[in-house]
Amino acid sequence: MFEQTFKNIDDVLWKEAGCTTELDYTEQTSWILFLKYLDDLERERALAAELVSKPYSFIIDKPHRWSKWAAPKKSDGSFDHDKALTGDDLIAYVDEKLFPYLKSFKQKADGPSTVEYKIGEIFGEIENKFRSGYSLRDALELIDALRFRSQAEKHELSALYEAKIKNMGNAGRNGGEY
Repeated sequence: MFEQTFKNIDDVLWKEAGCTTELDYTEQTSWILFLKYLDDLERERALAAELVSKPYSFIIDKPHRWSKWAAPKKSDGSFDHDKALTGDDLIAYVDEKLFPYLKSFKQKADGPSTVEYKIGEIFGEIENKFRSGYSLRDALELIDALRFRSQAEKHELSALYEAKIKNMGNAGRNGGEY
């Protein structure tokens, strides 16, 4: 399941002017995949807290959660194309609002061992290389279809990601050493 999605994302990135190497493909897929995974994890934790009548404090503020900007849904759970950003609006949001917001976590964190600090560190080092908001929208929709619920799914994702990292070594710049 994940293998074909990764190939489809690579096809999207291949057409993208800002992405020219396997290193770019992996970096761009990674930040999107990370935000999707984090959103799924936070929703799972919020549900678990609700089941035991405890509050849950989300790491990501509501306007910047995956379900708000990357994959807005209608009340029936279907994708809401009317609310989804595309084109220049999507690129502007990611470059001017989302990435600066995520980079700011490093300064707001209680210390370097916190998740918030790590998020700030990660997004302080990378940049959005998508130049077409339509290509980014395609990649977001492909990743939104992924689910990380079972151990088998998590194992498959890990194996595919390791293969991508190994391929980065062929892209130069010490890519395979991460």
